[in-house]
Amino acid sequence: MWRQLSAVTDEALAEPVSDFLSRLGALSVSFQDEGDQPLFEPRPGETPVWNKTRVIALLEPETDTALVQACVVSRFGSENLSDWRVEEIEDRPWERAWLEYFQPMRFGEKLWIVPTGFPAPAEPDAVCVTLDPGLAFGTGTHPTTALCLQWLDSQDLRGKSVIDYGCGSGILAVAAVLLGAEIVYAVDIDPQALTATRDNARKNEVERHIVCGYPGELGDPQADLLLANILANPLIELAETFAWHVRPGGSLALSGILHAQVDGVLRVYERYFEMQPPSYREDWARLSGVRRAV
Repeated sequence: MWRQLSAVTDEALAEPVSDFLSRLGALSVSFQDEGDQPLFEPRPGETPVWNKTRVIALLEPETDTALVQACVVSRFGSENLSDWRVEEIEDRPWERAWLEYFQPMRFGEKLWIVPTGFPAPAEPDAVCVTLDPGLAFGTGTHPTTALCLQWLDSQDLRGKSVIDYGCGSGILAVAAVLLGAEIVYAVDIDPQALTATRDNARKNEVERHIVCGYPGELGDPQADLLLANILANPLIELAETFAWHVRPGGSLALSGILHAQVDGVLRVYERYFEMQPPSYREDWARLSGVRRAV
C-alpha cells in the first residue's frame, strides 16, 4: 500500500506546494483540475495549471501524513489550502493497469484501434492500428482524435499523400497508411511525439511510408490531404501555410477546436477552402474542406 496526500490550492501556489512536497519526501506529485476549467496549449517552457488545482503527493506507506500536512500548512498558510484528503493506494502492475480502460475501439466503418495483446476484430474489412498509451498525445480516446479517425475512415486514401501536422503518437499517420496512403509526412514540435510516431510506425510495419520531422525540416511538400489535430489559435496562425501544403482539390481536416471557436477558425479557412458543416463530439469540433483552385 502507498499513501496519497492531496489538497486544493490556487494557480499561483500549485508549483511551490508541489516542490515543497517533493522536498518532504514525496515519490511523485501530480496536478488535477478541481474546477472543470479547460487548459489550452502552453507557450514553450510554460507548465499550465488550473485556477483551482488539487496537488496530489504519493508517499511511502509509513509516512506520517499528518506531519507532512502540518509542514505544508505552516509553510503556505491554512487559508491557501483546502479539502485535504488522505488515501491508501494499493500497489499493482501499473504498466498494464491501463488495459482495464483501453479496449479495441471502432471509428467509422472499418478502422479500429487495437491495444497490444488484443485480438483483431473478426471482420473481413477491419483495418487495425496497433497502439498502446504512451508519452505522446493520441490514443483515440479523446474526442478530437476520434473525430479525425472517423474522417480518415471516410476518405479514399489509396495512393494518396498526407500531412499529419501535430502528429502526437502517430495514430493518424499510421491509420492513413493502413487505409491506403502512399506517404505521410508526420510533423510535430515535440521530440517525444516524433519518437512515438516512429515507434508506432514500426509496430504497425508501415515505417517506410512515414517521414517524421519538425516543422520546416521536411521541405515544402504538397499533399492530397492534410490533418491538423492541434488547437484553435495555432490553426488560425497556420491557415496560409496549410493552404500552401494542400493541392487544389485536396482535402483538409482540422480538430482541437471548441464549439465557441468554430466560427473564428471557419472565417480564416474559408479564404482558401470550400468548408463543410462542422462535426461535433462532446465539447469539440472538427472542420473539413476542399482546397479551392489557385
